[in-house]
Amino acid sequence: MKKIIVSVFLATALISCKKENEKLQESDTTEDSAAISTTPETENPKEPIKAFSIQEMNEFLQKKNDTLYVTNFFATWCGPCVREIPHFKNKIQELNGKPVKITFVSLDNKNDWNSKVPQFTDELGIRKNTVLLDGQLLDQNFFASNFKQWTGSAIPFTYMRKGDKTDETLGMISEQQLTAKINSFLKLNKN
Repeated sequence: MKKIIVSVFLATALISCKKENEKLQESDTTEDSAAISTTPETENPKEPIKAFSIQEMNEFLQKKNDTLYVTNFFATWCGPCVREIPHFKNKIQELNGKPVKITFVSLDNKNDWNSKVPQFTDELGIRKNTVLLDGQLLDQNFFASNFKQWTGSAIPFTYMRKGDKTDETLGMISEQQLTAKINSFLKLNKN
């Protein structure tokens, strides 16, 4: 019963994000297209995007070491998700060589894993930083085991972990917020 409730809750949240995406596309498509580079990075486009099992995602989210793990949960059809991805992409380039790993987790429908998701990640140049996760398998236990706040009710969602310190951001994150949060984690090394 709980699994059904969580699934319905997740589906409702994802539908509301889709509706917001449609509104955003109608009102400011020129702003979105200016913010997102459509030139793919030099990657092997035939290399498949890795699909994580729930167990693999649990292990990834719970890594505790000196690396800052920034994990962004998104879907290709989610307007706020699409709008914030360039902020993360800028950080990937800016923090190259530092102990920071930025990962995008696509919660798109499995039917889109071999078509829409690869095309989307190639257009944004984030394929090598993206993994797939079947959102329909996520249950209350997954959320309770990994997060303090997120219940799967909405995306985008950004989770950061370095050692025992964590941070959660539900909803779209601005470039300034992302920079401030990353800097607060990176300062831990300097003390």
